[in-house]
Amino acid sequence: MVTIHLNSCALLIIDMQEYFRAIAAPILPAMISLIQCCRQAKLPIIYTRHAHRDPVSDGGMLANWWSELIIDGTAAAKLLPEIAPQVNEQVILKHRYSAFFETDLQAILQQRQIRQLIIGGVMTNLCCETTAREAFVRDYEVIFLSDGTATSHQDYQRATLLNLAYGFAHILTCQELCQLISVGVTTPLTHPLNRGNK
Repeated sequence: MVTIHLNSCALLIIDMQEYFRAIAAPILPAMISLIQCCRQAKLPIIYTRHAHRDPVSDGGMLANWWSELIIDGTAAAKLLPEIAPQVNEQVILKHRYSAFFETDLQAILQQRQIRQLIIGGVMTNLCCETTAREAFVRDYEVIFLSDGTATSHQDYQRATLLNLAYGFAHILTCQELCQLISVGVTTPLTHPLNRGNK
């Protein structure tokens, strides 16, 4: 069961950057519609941008695991212009999978009295999933977008949705969520992957 609390809910858009354009392209239309819906409802929108300024000092295990990293200041590190933040929307620079690690995200959410976090972006099974799990551990109610997240293979996508639905997050489509937000309804919507419907 999902109840959208418009006065304590925020949209977190993770790493929709040029580096991930090919992966993010299929979810752009749904995300653009959802962003517009959130702006109309005056929901806070927070973006993350993953980049490294000095992989030796801020790369950690990511630098050991991956053959290349996104370097800050390059074209690959820029957010996709299709979902460009407005002047009142915050952008957080991060350098780990989790958007909470060594960032101001927790402080921003507390300042805005956010208790419910909508998560979309890329990559589903890495930064989005890690952030969703950590948000749950920090006692946020997590809503995870099934068609507003993307990764390199559908097997990874479905595995994350199944795992999160079992113990960490409500799974909704962008359209389901936008319908609730746009009319200010708090009626629960269900998704086949949510544990309560199995």
